[in-house]
Parts: sequence; structure tokens; C-alpha cells
Amino acid sequence: MLFLLPILLTGILFGLAMDYEVFLVTRMREAYVHGAPARQAVVDGFTHSARVVAAAALIMVGVFAGFTLTDDIILKTIGFALAVGVLVDAFLVRMLVVPAVMLILGRRIWWMPRWMEKVVPSLDVEGEALAQRLPAMAPTSS
Repeated sequence: MLFLLPILLTGILFGLAMDYEVFLVTRMREAYVHGAPARQAVVDGFTHSARVVAAAALIMVGVFAGFTLTDDIILKTIGFALAVGVLVDAFLVRMLVVPAVMLILGRRIWWMPRWMEKVVPSLDVEGEALAQRLPAMAPTSS
């Protein structure tokens, strides 16, 4: 079973990392699309979503650290490795490296080749594009 440990850890940590990344970058992208300069969008997005990522990471660290209290050596190893992995990913990579790289790259971080714009759908996370397309609903008086 020990030979499966790297594969198992990689899969779980990758999934958690993508979850944290979606929380952070979605909010940053939303601010950028709404007209904020790239630098301000990163700062605003980070400010609004960092607490959610930190809370989720601390919950997962607590759960995985609980695995270390068992008698099973494999479960202890998995718990310790996942707890350390989540701490490193959430607090070093997601809270430090990703925002720093995004600030350095500026608006180039949001650039997409034209051919890719045709392939990748334009997602409207908050549904505001639909609200703009619908006619304004005037209140009716009776």
C-alpha cells in the first residue's frame, strides 16, 4: 500500500490546490472584467477571497492532522503528508507566489490568444451579462 502513497497524495493535493486557485482567481478575474486595473483586481480579489481559502485550508489541515492520531502507520503518513502539503500550498503558493506573479505580469496575465477565445467559452460567473441583456423591468403600479 505504501507504493500508492505518492499517487494518492498527488491526486488529493492537486484537487485541493485547484479548489483554492478557483476561489482566488475567480474573484480577481471578476474585478478585472468589471474594469479594475490588473494590479487593483489582484489586490481586490485577494482581499475578498484570502480568508475563505485560509479557513478552508485550516479546516483541511485539522482533518488531516487528525489522521495522525490513529495507530495505522499508513494513515498517519497520509495525514501528515496531506496536512503539510495543504499548509504549503494554501499559505505559500496560493497566498504568496500566485498573487506575486500575477502582480508582476500585470494585465498580461489575462491575455488569451484569439484562436483560444473561439474555443473556450466566455463564462459569466455572477450572471451579470444576462442582466445587462434583459430589458430593465420597470415596477408596475396597480
